[in-house]
Amino acid sequence: MSSVLNRGGLWLPVILYMLVFCPLNSKAQKTNAEIVLTNRQLNEKPNEFYIASVTDERPDRSAVAWLFSATGNLPAVKYKVDLQGGAATAVKQFADYAIPVNKMLRPVVIRIKKLKLTEAAMADGRIEGRLEIQLWFELKKAEDNVHLIDYPAVTTYYRGAGQQYDTGVLLSRALEAGLMYFNRWMNREADTNIKLAKGVKLIFTDYSEQPEGDTIYYSAKRPLTWNDFQDKARGEKYVAEVQPSFGYTEQVEVVKSIVVVKISMRVFLPKSAAWVKPEGRTDYALNHEQRHFDIVAVIARHFKRALMTMKLPVDNYDGYINVQYLDSYREMNQLQDQYDNETSHGTNQYYQQEWNMKIDGFLRD
Repeated sequence: MSSVLNRGGLWLPVILYMLVFCPLNSKAQKTNAEIVLTNRQLNEKPNEFYIASVTDERPDRSAVAWLFSATGNLPAVKYKVDLQGGAATAVKQFADYAIPVNKMLRPVVIRIKKLKLTEAAMADGRIEGRLEIQLWFELKKAEDNVHLIDYPAVTTYYRGAGQQYDTGVLLSRALEAGLMYFNRWMNREADTNIKLAKGVKLIFTDYSEQPEGDTIYYSAKRPLTWNDFQDKARGEKYVAEVQPSFGYTEQVEVVKSIVVVKISMRVFLPKSAAWVKPEGRTDYALNHEQRHFDIVAVIARHFKRALMTMKLPVDNYDGYINVQYLDSYREMNQLQDQYDNETSHGTNQYYQQEWNMKIDGFLRD
């Protein structure tokens, strides 16, 4: 089997034409008898997977071989012959012997897309045999399997009209080459390919920006000041307004079969969207607006805590993160509304003091 490196850095199988000019020395295949595969274990022991199942998805499943009998005279018709037990059963038994089942490893499904041996008469009296094989390897999942790689190959041999070719050995070698190719691919990809990852690990950091620009990123050491309120005052009902929020960015890499998701939290407040009227520049009013910013920091912690309690699936971890973000965002808006309603937007000093203590308790947690 040969392979080439594509532009993306992946090794891909190349269809290999192997020319054989004489029959194998092993026992000949009897005319019309079922083909028996020759079992043997792989030279390189698989440590990453086992074959959980084999499915036969060939368009024509009536047989795997269409052959001429070895009569010494060119026959007028061919006969067809199948693998003993059928293609799926025979290949599964062959794979189980080549790769002992170890259910502590990753379960892999083989889909037989092509397995066809056809002989044709040549003008010089010889017979040409052509074996085409195409296997799909997939990682078995509870719901949808994950496609890994394909293995296509072609083998060609020649024999005399009176000679017999051992098709069982030929098919066995072709299947063995496919399993060896996949085993090497698994050994190379197991630690770093996200399709093969076994778990998810989250790492959180808080984003900061230096020098500070228009956006303030939350820090207990960086409280708001009236100089941060840079938008023009508007409206008649309130004396000041801020619009804090939170978001995150991700960096993902696979390390030793674990998807490491680095989440940079961003609790922020844009200065260009904060405004205050001249009569609102009091310490009391500034505290009320600071508490809006503090509430977002509290919700961001809830977001992180919720994710850390989840067992995130490898194939859909981002979906869970997105759903939790939307839930936390709704929680943020509800808590902001509750804060403003109960404090009457800061005008009720009693409830403002209650909320000050409540938010301080959240931040201490």
